[in-house]
Amino acid sequence: MFSYLPHTDEEIKQMLADIGVESIDELFADIPEKIQFKDTLQLPKGKSEHEVYSRLEAMAKKNTQGVSFLGAGIYDHIIPSTVGAIMGRTEFATSYTPYQPEISQGVLQAIFEFQTLMNEITSLPVSNASLYDGHTAASEACALAVNSTRKTDTILYSGTIHPYTKEVLTTYFEDLGVKLVELPEKEGVLDAGSVKEYLTPQVAALLVQSPNIYGNLEDYTGIADILHENKSLFIISSNPMSLGVLKSQGEWGADIAIGDTQPFGLPAYYGGPTVGYIAASEKLLRKMPGRIVGQTVDEEGKRAYVLTLQAREQHIKRERATSNICSNQALAALGTTVYLSTVGKKGLEELSAQNMQKAHHLAEKLQKEAGLELLSNQPFFNEFTLKLPSEAAEVADKMEKEGIFAGVVLNKLDPSYPKDLLTVAVTEKRTAEEMEKYVRSIKGALK
Repeated sequence: MFSYLPHTDEEIKQMLADIGVESIDELFADIPEKIQFKDTLQLPKGKSEHEVYSRLEAMAKKNTQGVSFLGAGIYDHIIPSTVGAIMGRTEFATSYTPYQPEISQGVLQAIFEFQTLMNEITSLPVSNASLYDGHTAASEACALAVNSTRKTDTILYSGTIHPYTKEVLTTYFEDLGVKLVELPEKEGVLDAGSVKEYLTPQVAALLVQSPNIYGNLEDYTGIADILHENKSLFIISSNPMSLGVLKSQGEWGADIAIGDTQPFGLPAYYGGPTVGYIAASEKLLRKMPGRIVGQTVDEEGKRAYVLTLQAREQHIKRERATSNICSNQALAALGTTVYLSTVGKKGLEELSAQNMQKAHHLAEKLQKEAGLELLSNQPFFNEFTLKLPSEAAEVADKMEKEGIFAGVVLNKLDPSYPKDLLTVAVTEKRTAEEMEKYVRSIKGALK
Protein backbone atom coordinates (compact mmCIF):
# COMPACT_ATOMS: atom_id res chain seq x y z
CA MET A 1 0.00 0.00 0.00
CA PHE A 2 1.31 3.43 -0.90
CA SER A 3 1.35 6.46 1.37
CA TYR A 4 -1.70 8.65 0.92
CA LEU A 5 -0.73 12.23 0.16
CA PRO A 6 -3.85 14.41 -0.05
CA HIS A 7 -2.06 17.52 -1.32
CA THR A 8 0.10 18.11 -4.37
CA ASP A 9 3.36 20.06 -4.15
CA GLU A 10 1.64 22.98 -5.85
CA GLU A 11 -1.22 22.95 -3.34
CA ILE A 12 1.22 22.87 -0.42
CA LYS A 13 3.15 25.80 -1.93
CA GLN A 14 -0.10 27.80 -2.30
CA MET A 15 -1.20 27.09 1.28
CA LEU A 16 2.16 28.18 2.67
CA ALA A 17 2.01 31.37 0.61
CA ASP A 18 -1.49 32.15 1.88
CA ILE A 19 -0.35 32.04 5.51
CA GLY A 20 2.84 33.97 4.79
CA VAL A 21 5.60 31.37 5.15
CA GLU A 22 7.95 29.96 2.55
CA SER A 23 8.44 26.39 3.79
CA ILE A 24 7.12 23.75 6.16
CA ASP A 25 10.28 24.14 8.24
CA GLU A 26 9.43 27.82 8.69
CA LEU A 27 5.90 26.85 9.69
CA PHE A 28 7.33 24.93 12.66
CA ALA A 29 10.06 27.44 13.48
CA ASP A 30 8.60 28.10 16.96
CA ILE A 31 9.48 24.55 18.05
CA PRO A 32 12.92 24.64 19.77
CA GLU A 33 15.53 23.11 17.50
CA LYS A 34 16.90 20.84 20.23
CA ILE A 35 13.64 18.89 20.37
CA GLN A 36 13.03 18.80 16.60
CA PHE A 37 13.32 15.39 14.97
CA LYS A 38 15.87 15.69 12.17
CA ASP A 39 16.22 12.05 11.16
CA THR A 40 13.89 10.02 8.94
CA LEU A 41 11.35 7.61 10.41
CA GLN A 42 12.58 4.01 10.29
CA LEU A 43 9.50 2.62 8.59
CA PRO A 44 9.39 -0.29 6.11
CA LYS A 45 8.54 0.35 2.49
CA GLY A 46 4.91 0.23 1.44
CA LYS A 47 3.34 -3.09 0.47
CA SER A 48 0.52 -4.06 -1.84
CA GLU A 49 -3.02 -4.41 -0.51
CA HIS A 50 -2.82 -8.20 -0.85
CA GLU A 51 0.43 -8.33 1.13
CA VAL A 52 -1.00 -6.16 3.88
CA TYR A 53 -4.11 -8.32 4.27
CA SER A 54 -2.00 -11.48 4.31
CA ARG A 55 0.14 -10.00 7.06
CA LEU A 56 -2.90 -8.97 9.10
CA GLU A 57 -4.46 -12.43 8.73
CA ALA A 58 -1.23 -14.06 9.95
CA MET A 59 -1.18 -11.75 12.97
CA ALA A 60 -4.85 -12.46 13.72
CA LYS A 61 -4.18 -16.21 13.76
CA LYS A 62 -1.82 -15.71 16.70
CA ASN A 63 -4.79 -14.76 18.90
CA THR A 64 -5.78 -17.49 21.31
CA GLN A 65 -9.27 -18.83 20.65
CA GLY A 66 -11.20 -20.02 23.68
CA VAL A 67 -14.35 -20.00 25.79
CA SER A 68 -14.50 -16.93 27.99
CA PHE A 69 -15.38 -16.98 31.68
CA LEU A 70 -13.76 -13.55 32.09
CA GLY A 71 -15.59 -10.73 33.83
CA ALA A 72 -14.76 -7.98 36.32
CA GLY A 73 -16.31 -5.37 34.05
CA ILE A 74 -16.02 -6.86 30.55
CA TYR A 75 -18.35 -9.76 29.72
CA ASP A 76 -18.98 -12.16 26.83
CA HIS A 77 -22.66 -11.87 25.94
CA ILE A 78 -24.76 -12.82 22.92
CA ILE A 79 -25.18 -9.77 20.66
CA PRO A 80 -28.19 -9.61 18.29
CA SER A 81 -27.28 -9.03 14.63
CA THR A 82 -29.39 -5.86 14.64
CA VAL A 83 -26.75 -4.11 16.76
CA GLY A 84 -23.95 -4.38 14.19
CA ALA A 85 -26.33 -3.69 11.31
CA ILE A 86 -27.48 -0.36 12.75
CA MET A 87 -24.11 0.73 14.17
CA GLY A 88 -22.49 0.04 10.81
CA ARG A 89 -24.76 2.39 8.88
CA THR A 90 -22.72 5.32 7.61
CA GLU A 91 -25.21 7.86 8.98
CA PHE A 92 -24.12 6.79 12.47
CA ALA A 93 -20.60 5.44 11.96
CA THR A 94 -19.32 8.63 10.33
CA SER A 95 -21.36 11.23 12.21
CA TYR A 96 -19.69 13.67 14.57
CA THR A 97 -20.89 15.88 17.41
CA PRO A 98 -24.54 16.87 16.76
CA TYR A 99 -24.08 20.62 17.13
CA GLN A 100 -26.60 21.44 14.38
CA PRO A 101 -29.90 19.79 15.34
CA GLU A 102 -31.48 20.45 11.94
CA ILE A 103 -29.09 17.92 10.35
CA SER A 104 -28.46 15.67 13.38
CA GLN A 105 -31.93 14.40 14.26
CA GLY A 106 -30.99 10.72 13.92
CA VAL A 107 -28.02 10.91 16.29
CA LEU A 108 -29.89 13.15 18.72
CA GLN A 109 -32.85 10.77 18.82
CA ALA A 110 -30.52 7.81 19.42
CA ILE A 111 -28.94 9.63 22.36
CA PHE A 112 -32.37 10.64 23.70
CA GLU A 113 -33.54 7.02 23.56
CA PHE A 114 -30.33 5.91 25.32
CA GLN A 115 -31.00 8.40 28.11
CA THR A 116 -34.59 7.22 28.42
CA LEU A 117 -33.55 3.58 28.68
CA MET A 118 -31.00 4.40 31.38
CA ASN A 119 -33.70 6.25 33.31
CA GLU A 120 -35.99 3.23 33.16
CA ILE A 121 -33.31 0.74 34.18
CA THR A 122 -31.97 2.79 37.10
CA SER A 123 -35.34 4.19 38.30
CA LEU A 124 -33.87 7.72 38.28
CA PRO A 125 -35.32 10.56 36.19
CA VAL A 126 -32.26 12.25 34.64
CA SER A 127 -29.55 10.75 32.44
CA ASN A 128 -26.88 12.14 30.11
CA ALA A 129 -25.52 11.25 26.68
CA SER A 130 -22.90 8.77 27.95
CA LEU A 131 -19.38 8.79 29.39
CA TYR A 132 -16.21 6.95 28.46
CA ASP A 133 -16.63 3.94 30.76
CA GLY A 134 -17.84 2.87 34.18
CA HIS A 135 -14.69 4.03 35.96
CA THR A 136 -14.93 7.51 34.42
CA ALA A 137 -18.62 7.57 35.32
CA ALA A 138 -17.65 6.98 38.96
CA SER A 139 -15.27 9.94 38.96
CA GLU A 140 -17.81 12.18 37.25
CA ALA A 141 -20.47 11.12 39.77
CA CYS A 142 -18.17 11.97 42.67
CA ALA A 143 -17.38 15.36 41.11
CA LEU A 144 -21.12 15.91 40.67
CA ALA A 145 -21.62 15.15 44.37
CA VAL A 146 -18.91 17.58 45.49
CA ASN A 147 -20.31 20.29 43.20
CA SER A 148 -23.81 19.72 44.53
CA THR A 149 -23.19 19.65 48.29
CA ARG A 150 -22.05 22.73 50.16
CA LYS A 151 -18.74 22.90 52.04
CA THR A 152 -17.74 19.29 51.35
CA ASP A 153 -14.36 17.92 50.34
CA THR A 154 -14.53 14.19 51.05
CA ILE A 155 -15.66 11.14 49.10
CA LEU A 156 -16.16 7.82 50.89
CA TYR A 157 -15.95 4.66 48.81
CA SER A 158 -16.36 0.99 49.56
CA GLY A 159 -13.29 -1.22 49.53
CA THR A 160 -15.24 -3.66 47.34
CA ILE A 161 -15.45 -1.40 44.26
CA HIS A 162 -13.36 -2.26 41.20
CA PRO A 163 -9.64 -1.48 41.76
CA TYR A 164 -9.51 0.35 38.42
CA THR A 165 -12.24 2.66 39.70
CA LYS A 166 -10.07 3.42 42.71
CA GLU A 167 -7.15 4.25 40.41
CA VAL A 168 -9.23 6.56 38.23
CA LEU A 169 -10.64 8.32 41.31
CA THR A 170 -7.12 8.88 42.63
CA THR A 171 -5.94 10.32 39.31
CA TYR A 172 -9.05 12.46 38.82
CA PHE A 173 -8.97 14.12 42.25
CA GLU A 174 -5.22 14.21 42.80
CA ASP A 175 -4.89 18.00 42.53
CA LEU A 176 -8.46 19.07 43.29
CA GLY A 177 -8.33 19.13 47.07
CA VAL A 178 -10.82 16.27 47.41
CA LYS A 179 -10.11 13.59 50.02
CA LEU A 180 -10.78 9.95 49.15
CA VAL A 181 -11.48 7.61 52.07
CA GLU A 182 -11.84 3.85 51.66
CA LEU A 183 -14.36 2.05 53.88
CA PRO A 184 -13.50 -1.47 55.06
CA GLU A 185 -15.04 -4.63 53.70
CA LYS A 186 -16.33 -7.53 55.77
CA GLU A 187 -16.86 -11.04 54.41
CA GLY A 188 -16.70 -9.91 50.79
CA VAL A 189 -19.03 -6.90 51.06
CA LEU A 190 -18.97 -3.38 52.48
CA ASP A 191 -18.90 -3.26 56.27
CA ALA A 192 -22.18 -1.37 56.51
CA GLY A 193 -21.59 -0.62 60.17
CA SER A 194 -18.59 1.54 59.27
CA VAL A 195 -20.62 4.09 57.29
CA LYS A 196 -21.74 6.06 60.35
CA GLU A 197 -18.25 5.88 61.78
CA TYR A 198 -16.71 7.62 58.77
CA LEU A 199 -19.45 10.18 58.16
CA THR A 200 -18.61 13.84 58.80
CA PRO A 201 -20.21 17.11 57.63
CA GLN A 202 -17.46 17.28 54.97
CA VAL A 203 -18.55 14.04 53.24
CA ALA A 204 -20.12 14.75 49.86
CA ALA A 205 -21.02 11.17 48.99
CA LEU A 206 -20.53 7.46 49.46
CA LEU A 207 -19.66 5.40 46.36
CA VAL A 208 -20.50 1.68 46.42
CA GLN A 209 -20.76 -1.14 43.89
CA SER A 210 -23.12 -4.09 43.59
CA PRO A 211 -22.40 -6.64 42.19
CA ASN A 212 -18.98 -5.78 43.59
CA ILE A 213 -15.48 -6.75 42.44
CA TYR A 214 -15.94 -10.27 43.85
CA GLY A 215 -19.31 -10.61 42.10
CA ASN A 216 -21.14 -10.41 45.45
CA LEU A 217 -24.44 -8.61 45.89
CA GLU A 218 -24.60 -6.03 48.66
CA ASP A 219 -27.46 -5.07 50.96
CA TYR A 220 -27.87 -1.29 51.17
CA THR A 221 -30.94 -1.26 53.40
CA GLY A 222 -31.02 1.95 55.44
CA ILE A 223 -27.77 3.40 54.05
CA ALA A 224 -29.49 6.05 51.94
CA ASP A 225 -31.32 7.36 55.03
CA ILE A 226 -28.06 7.56 57.01
CA LEU A 227 -26.35 9.50 54.22
CA HIS A 228 -29.27 11.84 53.59
CA GLU A 229 -29.48 12.71 57.29
CA ASN A 230 -25.88 13.85 56.92
CA LYS A 231 -26.81 15.75 53.71
CA SER A 232 -24.50 13.45 51.77
CA LEU A 233 -25.33 11.75 48.47
CA PHE A 234 -25.50 8.04 47.68
CA ILE A 235 -23.79 6.74 44.50
CA ILE A 236 -24.34 3.13 43.41
CA SER A 237 -22.46 1.44 40.57
CA SER A 238 -24.12 -1.61 39.04
CA ASN A 239 -23.68 -4.03 36.17
CA PRO A 240 -26.81 -3.04 34.21
CA MET A 241 -27.47 -6.65 33.17
CA SER A 242 -28.20 -7.43 36.83
CA LEU A 243 -30.98 -4.85 36.93
CA GLY A 244 -33.29 -7.11 34.94
CA VAL A 245 -33.94 -9.14 38.11
CA LEU A 246 -32.39 -7.18 40.95
CA LYS A 247 -33.23 -3.96 42.76
CA SER A 248 -32.28 -0.85 40.80
CA GLN A 249 -30.13 1.94 42.22
CA GLY A 250 -33.12 4.24 42.49
CA GLU A 251 -35.00 1.60 44.48
CA TRP A 252 -32.09 1.50 46.95
CA GLY A 253 -32.48 5.26 47.42
CA ALA A 254 -29.44 6.29 45.38
CA ASP A 255 -29.07 9.90 44.27
CA ILE A 256 -26.74 8.89 41.43
CA ALA A 257 -26.59 5.62 39.50
CA ILE A 258 -23.56 4.69 37.44
CA GLY A 259 -22.01 1.77 35.62
CA ASP A 260 -20.96 0.54 32.20
CA THR A 261 -23.30 -0.67 29.45
CA GLN A 262 -20.73 -2.99 27.84
CA PRO A 263 -22.97 -6.01 28.63
CA PHE A 264 -25.64 -4.44 26.39
CA GLY A 265 -24.53 -5.06 22.82
CA LEU A 266 -20.81 -4.29 22.95
CA PRO A 267 -18.18 -7.00 22.27
CA ALA A 268 -15.29 -7.45 24.69
CA TYR A 269 -12.78 -6.43 21.98
CA TYR A 270 -9.56 -5.70 23.88
CA GLY A 271 -11.22 -4.01 26.84
CA GLY A 272 -13.18 -1.35 24.95
CA PRO A 273 -14.70 0.86 23.74
CA THR A 274 -17.40 0.83 26.36
CA VAL A 275 -20.04 3.27 27.59
CA GLY A 276 -20.29 4.75 31.04
CA TYR A 277 -23.82 5.59 32.11
CA ILE A 278 -24.92 8.08 34.76
CA ALA A 279 -28.43 8.83 35.99
CA ALA A 280 -29.45 11.06 38.85
CA SER A 281 -32.27 12.72 40.75
CA GLU A 282 -33.86 15.77 39.11
CA LYS A 283 -32.35 18.21 41.61
CA LEU A 284 -28.90 17.34 40.23
CA LEU A 285 -29.89 18.03 36.62
CA ARG A 286 -27.96 21.27 36.13
CA LYS A 287 -24.77 19.85 37.60
CA MET A 288 -24.74 16.75 35.38
CA PRO A 289 -21.59 16.25 33.27
CA GLY A 290 -21.56 16.00 29.50
CA ARG A 291 -24.56 16.62 27.29
CA ILE A 292 -28.25 16.05 27.81
CA VAL A 293 -30.50 15.68 24.77
CA GLY A 294 -34.08 16.92 25.11
CA GLN A 295 -37.27 16.52 23.11
CA THR A 296 -39.16 19.51 21.70
CA VAL A 297 -41.16 20.47 18.60
CA ASP A 298 -40.10 22.43 15.52
CA GLU A 299 -41.92 25.44 14.04
CA GLU A 300 -44.31 23.06 12.26
CA GLY A 301 -45.17 21.30 15.50
CA LYS A 302 -43.27 18.12 14.64
CA ARG A 303 -41.25 16.22 17.24
CA ALA A 304 -37.60 17.27 17.29
CA TYR A 305 -34.48 16.71 19.41
CA VAL A 306 -31.93 19.24 20.63
CA LEU A 307 -28.95 19.48 22.98
CA THR A 308 -30.83 20.81 26.01
CA LEU A 309 -27.99 21.17 28.49
CA GLN A 310 -24.29 21.30 27.62
CA ALA A 311 -22.22 21.70 30.76
CA ARG A 312 -18.91 20.69 29.15
CA GLU A 313 -15.91 23.00 29.00
CA GLN A 314 -16.15 22.87 25.19
CA HIS A 315 -19.45 24.73 25.35
CA ILE A 316 -19.10 27.13 28.28
CA LYS A 317 -16.36 28.87 30.26
CA ARG A 318 -13.82 26.39 31.54
CA GLU A 319 -14.14 27.47 35.16
CA ARG A 320 -17.92 26.98 35.05
CA ALA A 321 -17.84 23.56 33.36
CA THR A 322 -18.99 20.52 35.32
CA SER A 323 -16.70 18.24 33.31
CA ASN A 324 -13.53 18.62 31.27
CA ILE A 325 -14.22 15.55 29.16
CA CYS A 326 -15.16 16.82 25.73
CA SER A 327 -16.48 13.70 24.03
CA ASN A 328 -18.95 10.92 24.56
CA GLN A 329 -19.50 7.38 23.32
CA ALA A 330 -22.46 8.11 21.04
CA LEU A 331 -21.84 5.26 18.58
CA ALA A 332 -21.32 2.69 21.33
CA ALA A 333 -24.32 4.12 23.20
CA LEU A 334 -26.31 3.56 20.01
CA GLY A 335 -25.27 -0.11 20.17
CA THR A 336 -26.64 -0.31 23.72
CA THR A 337 -29.88 1.38 22.61
CA VAL A 338 -30.37 -1.03 19.70
CA TYR A 339 -29.60 -3.99 21.97
CA LEU A 340 -32.16 -3.02 24.59
CA SER A 341 -34.75 -2.16 21.94
CA THR A 342 -34.20 -5.59 20.40
CA VAL A 343 -34.42 -7.72 23.56
CA GLY A 344 -37.14 -5.62 25.21
CA LYS A 345 -38.17 -5.56 28.87
CA LYS A 346 -39.17 -9.24 29.07
CA GLY A 347 -36.06 -10.25 27.17
CA LEU A 348 -33.83 -8.35 29.58
CA GLU A 349 -35.52 -10.02 32.54
CA GLU A 350 -34.96 -13.44 30.97
CA LEU A 351 -31.32 -12.69 30.10
CA SER A 352 -30.64 -11.41 33.58
CA ALA A 353 -32.21 -14.52 35.12
CA GLN A 354 -30.20 -16.82 32.83
CA ASN A 355 -26.97 -15.11 33.81
CA MET A 356 -27.71 -15.61 37.48
CA GLN A 357 -28.95 -19.19 37.16
CA LYS A 358 -26.02 -20.37 35.03
CA ALA A 359 -23.47 -18.76 37.35
CA HIS A 360 -25.01 -20.52 40.35
CA HIS A 361 -25.10 -23.78 38.43
CA LEU A 362 -21.35 -23.65 37.72
CA ALA A 363 -20.52 -22.50 41.25
CA GLU A 364 -22.41 -25.47 42.71
CA LYS A 365 -20.68 -27.91 40.36
CA LEU A 366 -17.25 -26.53 41.27
CA GLN A 367 -18.00 -26.93 44.96
CA LYS A 368 -19.47 -30.43 44.70
CA GLU A 369 -17.39 -31.99 41.92
CA ALA A 370 -14.07 -30.15 42.23
CA GLY A 371 -14.12 -29.59 45.99
CA LEU A 372 -13.51 -25.85 45.60
CA GLU A 373 -14.72 -23.13 47.95
CA LEU A 374 -16.07 -19.66 47.33
CA LEU A 375 -14.39 -16.66 48.91
CA SER A 376 -17.57 -15.93 50.89
CA ASN A 377 -21.13 -17.10 51.33
CA GLN A 378 -22.63 -13.88 49.98
CA PRO A 379 -25.33 -13.96 47.27
CA PHE A 380 -24.02 -13.21 43.78
CA PHE A 381 -25.30 -12.40 40.29
CA ASN A 382 -23.36 -13.78 37.31
CA GLU A 383 -19.85 -14.02 38.73
CA PHE A 384 -18.29 -15.40 41.86
CA THR A 385 -14.81 -15.58 43.37
CA LEU A 386 -13.07 -18.88 44.04
CA LYS A 387 -10.44 -19.29 46.76
CA LEU A 388 -8.10 -21.80 45.12
CA PRO A 389 -5.62 -24.12 46.85
CA SER A 390 -2.84 -22.76 44.59
CA GLU A 391 -1.97 -19.55 42.76
CA ALA A 392 -4.82 -18.48 40.48
CA ALA A 393 -2.50 -17.24 37.72
CA GLU A 394 -0.92 -20.68 37.34
CA VAL A 395 -4.30 -22.38 37.18
CA ALA A 396 -5.58 -19.86 34.62
CA ASP A 397 -2.50 -20.35 32.43
CA LYS A 398 -2.99 -24.13 32.38
CA MET A 399 -6.68 -23.81 31.54
CA GLU A 400 -5.97 -21.32 28.75
CA LYS A 401 -3.89 -24.00 26.99
CA GLU A 402 -7.06 -26.11 26.90
CA GLY A 403 -9.05 -23.30 25.30
CA ILE A 404 -10.68 -21.88 28.43
CA PHE A 405 -10.23 -18.38 29.81
CA ALA A 406 -10.80 -19.39 33.41
CA GLY A 407 -11.61 -15.99 34.91
CA VAL A 408 -9.97 -12.84 36.22
CA VAL A 409 -6.99 -13.25 38.53
CA LEU A 410 -7.68 -10.49 41.06
CA ASN A 411 -4.02 -10.19 42.02
CA LYS A 412 -3.32 -9.05 38.45
CA LEU A 413 -5.85 -6.25 38.83
CA ASP A 414 -4.37 -5.19 42.15
CA PRO A 415 -1.34 -6.81 43.85
CA SER A 416 -2.94 -6.27 47.27
CA TYR A 417 -5.39 -9.13 46.60
CA PRO A 418 -4.27 -12.62 47.64
CA LYS A 419 -2.78 -14.67 44.80
CA ASP A 420 -5.29 -17.50 45.20
CA LEU A 421 -8.43 -15.58 44.15
CA LEU A 422 -10.08 -16.22 40.77
CA THR A 423 -13.27 -14.40 39.77
CA VAL A 424 -15.38 -16.43 37.33
CA ALA A 425 -18.13 -14.92 35.17
CA VAL A 426 -20.92 -16.94 33.54
CA THR A 427 -23.24 -15.31 31.01
CA GLU A 428 -26.25 -16.53 29.03
CA LYS A 429 -23.79 -17.43 26.25
CA ARG A 430 -22.17 -20.30 28.17
CA THR A 431 -23.53 -23.77 27.47
CA ALA A 432 -23.85 -26.82 29.72
CA GLU A 433 -21.07 -28.51 27.74
CA GLU A 434 -18.74 -25.54 28.22
CA MET A 435 -19.37 -25.54 31.96
CA GLU A 436 -18.71 -29.31 32.13
CA LYS A 437 -15.42 -28.71 30.31
CA TYR A 438 -14.58 -25.93 32.78
CA VAL A 439 -15.00 -28.28 35.74
CA ARG A 440 -12.83 -30.97 34.12
CA SER A 441 -10.18 -28.43 33.15
CA ILE A 442 -9.84 -26.79 36.55
CA LYS A 443 -9.67 -30.19 38.27
CA GLY A 444 -6.83 -31.13 35.96
CA ALA A 445 -5.06 -27.80 36.47
CA LEU A 446 -5.14 -28.23 40.25
CA LYS A 447 -3.54 -31.71 40.25
